[in-house]
Amino acid sequence: MKLEDIRRDYLSQQLDRNDLLEDPMLQFEQWFDIAKLAQLSSDPTAMVVATADARGRVSQRVVLLKSFATDGLVFYTNLRSKKAQQLADNPQCSAHFGWLPLERQVIFEGQVEFLSAAENAAYFHSRPRASQIAAWASAQSQAVADRTTLDQQYQQREQEFTQLETIPLPEHWGGIRIRPDYVEFWQGRASRLHDRFGYQRQTSGAWQITRLQP
Repeated sequence: MKLEDIRRDYLSQQLDRNDLLEDPMLQFEQWFDIAKLAQLSSDPTAMVVATADARGRVSQRVVLLKSFATDGLVFYTNLRSKKAQQLADNPQCSAHFGWLPLERQVIFEGQVEFLSAAENAAYFHSRPRASQIAAWASAQSQAVADRTTLDQQYQQREQEFTQLETIPLPEHWGGIRIRPDYVEFWQGRASRLHDRFGYQRQTSGAWQITRLQP
């Protein structure tokens, strides 16, 4: 089959304005719960996060959503990583959830903020010990000679922390909150006439909901 011939129609559901909650985070929670129950993958929290450097060059990667509330979405990372450095220089971000078996997508756009040390510590110490050690062992986004070197770095840190019951929080590790001012919900429909609704935050803090052409 030719690449251009790979396609399918989206027929399972529809999305009407009356189906939507007024708060996009509550609407997201509703869709997120459905996605979890559908067991679409082993990583239901996976989202693609796009950032841009000071020159406007865009990069993206998959990260794991760790919490969300009315104030936004939270994920954690090495604060010296490429994405964290880009967000420090250009604190604008987009996050995308692609639940294609459900024929749904959700897009978030907005500014970011870095979490406090107390927030970082609370989550860091809830992680598996091996993951805590890895946060110390890996200089994320930096070049490394080979896998053996990376494994040795981990082993060195593991030995260093052998006698410690509590591994200290690295200064270079923490959380980032995406505070959306725009959220879009996409439901696939037949003949590529998809249902799309955008939530735009107003200066009053209220959300304006608009149906968008596909």
